[in-house]
Amino acid sequence: MAVAAAVVSPVGVEDTVLRPRGGEEAGEGVYVERGPGAAYHMFVVMEDLVEKLKLLRYEEEILRRNNLKPLSRHYFALPTNPGEQFYMFCTLAAWLINKAGCPFEQPQEYDDPNATISNILSELRSFERSADFPPSKLKSGHGEHVCYVLDCLAEEALKYVGFSWKRPVYPVEELEEETVPEDDAELTVNKVDEEIVEEETDNEENFIDLNVLKAQTYRLDMNESAKQEDILESTTDAAEWNLEVERVLPQLKVTIRTDNKDWRIHVDQMHQHKGEIESALKETKGFLDKLHNEISRTLEKISSREKYINNQLEHLIQEYRAAQAQLSEARERYQQGNGGVTERTRILSEITEELEKVKQEMEEKGSSMTDGAPLVKIKQSLTKLKQETVQMDIRIGVVEHTLLQSKLKEKSNMTRDMHATIIPESAVGSY
Repeated sequence: MAVAAAVVSPVGVEDTVLRPRGGEEAGEGVYVERGPGAAYHMFVVMEDLVEKLKLLRYEEEILRRNNLKPLSRHYFALPTNPGEQFYMFCTLAAWLINKAGCPFEQPQEYDDPNATISNILSELRSFERSADFPPSKLKSGHGEHVCYVLDCLAEEALKYVGFSWKRPVYPVEELEEETVPEDDAELTVNKVDEEIVEEETDNEENFIDLNVLKAQTYRLDMNESAKQEDILESTTDAAEWNLEVERVLPQLKVTIRTDNKDWRIHVDQMHQHKGEIESALKETKGFLDKLHNEISRTLEKISSREKYINNQLEHLIQEYRAAQAQLSEARERYQQGNGGVTERTRILSEITEELEKVKQEMEEKGSSMTDGAPLVKIKQSLTKLKQETVQMDIRIGVVEHTLLQSKLKEKSNMTRDMHATIIPESAVGSY
């Protein structure tokens, strides 16, 4: 069953294209427009075929046993060596048919290619797989039809062995904790004491203990509060005071490292980023509004132009649709006729094979009928029988003669014995 897909051209014309639904093959009475990537579909089928053969362990059962090289990803998709590819195709097809549970003899090197291909296609049709293409397409040993036949046989073999595809199991990846670099601009109050201790160990001479200064300041304040306010004006020189301040000021500098995990710093950063985004939005919003208005005006112009063109070319569109419908009908009739020709070609090839077998049988019978060797053997046998008959007659005559002599001798002996017994009795009577 085909699905009519509507394709809209740039001028608004809808082109109807018949496409197959599901797994229907081309050539079943429905015309299929092959896309630009259809020529490379057999490469994908060939890669899937190699994976299926690996699942069926063809390397151990076929390659090592027959001392063959493993198949490449595009072995049957590209023409390299037709003889070698055809032999590999027949070998794999026979092995896959046996793996699918159907007994099939392994083809030999000197077998008839037509008979081998016919047997393979018969087994393929027994699996309820369509093979509506000429058998000559498989003689080259490469191409789309070769990949299709082997892929179908591999699927049937996987079904027979009980293989089933399962969902992939993805490994669980452990997420690594991102290390945030320390930012000296952020403050960490908890590390102040550590930094002070480090500075004390690094440079004890240049370090001023804040606690000691605080204690001294407290004691001085207490002493001054206890004393009378005797000093009403300072006796220190201002220039010396400024020099002392400049000398001590570098030593009073305390570096405090910040902590990236402090929520206050994150809040400050959020407010800062918000202000930057608002300032950038004010600048870009005007450009975006202007771009939106230009795109809207352009779309309106395109829509109006498209309507105008559709109105001007309405009669041409109707004629084009009618011509497209006629073309689709002609292509359907062509596909139907082509399917009939393919079927009749297959029947003709089968009849031709049967005729070749009958001719071979007739030649064998004719050669056996015109051959004079059996007649010569019969004559020799008759001559031998006559010789044996003559010898048997001679032996029979000799035996009869010997038997006759023995009978005569025995009769003469009996007569003599009878005369010998009669004479004495007469002689006794005379006395």
